[in-house]
Amino acid sequence: MLETSVRLLRLLSLLQVRRDWSGAELARRLDVSTRTVRNDVERLRILGYEVRSSTGVTGGYRLAAGSAVPPLLLDDEEAVAVGLGLRAAAAGSVTGIEETSLRALQKLEQTLPARLRQRLDALRQGTVSAAGRGPTVDADVLTLVAGACRDHDLLRFEYAGRDGATALRRVEPHRLVYTGRRWYLLAWDRDRGDWRTFRADRLRPVLPVGPRFVPRDPPADAAEHVVRGTGSLAWRHPARIRLHAPAEVAGERVPPAAGLLRADGPAHCVLETGGDSLPDLAGFLLSLDVDFEVLDPPELRDHLRTLADRCRRAAG
Repeated sequence: MLETSVRLLRLLSLLQVRRDWSGAELARRLDVSTRTVRNDVERLRILGYEVRSSTGVTGGYRLAAGSAVPPLLLDDEEAVAVGLGLRAAAAGSVTGIEETSLRALQKLEQTLPARLRQRLDALRQGTVSAAGRGPTVDADVLTLVAGACRDHDLLRFEYAGRDGATALRRVEPHRLVYTGRRWYLLAWDRDRGDWRTFRADRLRPVLPVGPRFVPRDPPADAAEHVVRGTGSLAWRHPARIRLHAPAEVAGERVPPAAGLLRADGPAHCVLETGGDSLPDLAGFLLSLDVDFEVLDPPELRDHLRTLADRCRRAAG
């Protein structure tokens, strides 16, 4: 028979991988009696784990959320996934989460066996992030806004526009969308009677939230709606480009934050994108290494003609 401490870890591991267990099933897995299972469950409760039990034909045990954060048991793949997620969060866009993520990662790495530490080290040393650094958002703001989205609570906030002027907005929040650089809130603006997109780093919630509202039919795809809307605002030169490649092929070359791809027949797709300058935009399109035609704007076509003449002269 396993020692009590080892058996408790085995029991905890079983409770974490499946929602419901009968006492007889746990007893067979641990090679003990059902009375020992009951005693071990009580020991876990003393340690802070919320283990619920029920009687009857469908009775058994279930690990539920408690009032504290108890230790978790992770298998090898789960531990590596958590480690990678924490490392990515440490370089993310949420204010103050960097230090918290590094502390959690340090605790995780201290408990990992050497083989898993080596896997994490290899992934850390062999990869580099090319994600652009955008403005950070306070974690408490994201949490409050996300809760209002979930509970359908009316949200009021002071919003700073591009010119720095602030105004009070009343919205019915729908979804938070992360584009890789910035966090956005998609919401129904009650004062303007339309769906609007707000940068989360520019809003300051006014408490309390509420009252509750009845959700409206949202745009079909929240992420697509936000990317399309922010594209026209984020870039000085918005553009529509027809790529001579299927959408699935172009999708492997165009970063999600660079624009919105839409299929245009089996062999073409349309990219809604933009740039801060025409040379930057032309350089990005040429870097995709596919044939394309400019649908908008006309100025980009003129710039490409000038660039083509310069390239011909450079080639002799």
